[in-house]
Amino acid sequence: MESPTTSITRRDALIATAATAAAVSSHLPAAAAPAAASPSPTNMPSTRLSLQVNGQSHALELDTRTTLLDALREHLHLTGTKKGCDHGQCGACTVLLDGRRINSCLTLAVMHEGAQVTTIEGLGTPQAMHPLQAAFVKHDGYQCGYCTPGQICSAVGAIDEVHRGVPSHVSADLTARPLLSADELRERMSGNICRCGAYSNIVDAITEVAGSRA
Repeated sequence: MESPTTSITRRDALIATAATAAAVSSHLPAAAAPAAASPSPTNMPSTRLSLQVNGQSHALELDTRTTLLDALREHLHLTGTKKGCDHGQCGACTVLLDGRRINSCLTLAVMHEGAQVTTIEGLGTPQAMHPLQAAFVKHDGYQCGYCTPGQICSAVGAIDEVHRGVPSHVSADLTARPLLSADELRERMSGNICRCGAYSNIVDAITEVAGSRA
């Protein structure tokens, strides 16, 4: 006896496929919940502080994580101080803090309430250059110029260290006045990198100014 022919319509096939898919999905693990939204930047802690920058008083309200470098560049718009490595390895961000040279990318602005900060803009102008700025021009102590502000600020600090009798790693006698030698200047300036390689000219410029003041 012949079996009756089974006829399946397109509608029946679609219904069966949908039912199968629903049955399979009911046994799958639930999707992970969406990650929590990150905190809003407006909730970040801030504080007020005052800085004396290049002889002018500035009242600032800053995120407590703001570096001195970013405070100078982004908030006071003193862009002469450069951001190089942002890790304290290149010296492009060097400024003078209360007369001492410092890598401004490695210190927080809030740590220096009331401090005296001198940037390259505060050392001299094109019309009235600092002796080191003039010497760098005379001896071609720069090429691309990106590291030059940090080089000059660091050189000002290095010359002051020599005059105050602060020894360096290459000082032979820690109790004697440091010599104004090329070795001393190279050691003291070793934290300032010049990618263009103008080191010999930089030493000549610093030597001229340091020698004239000695």
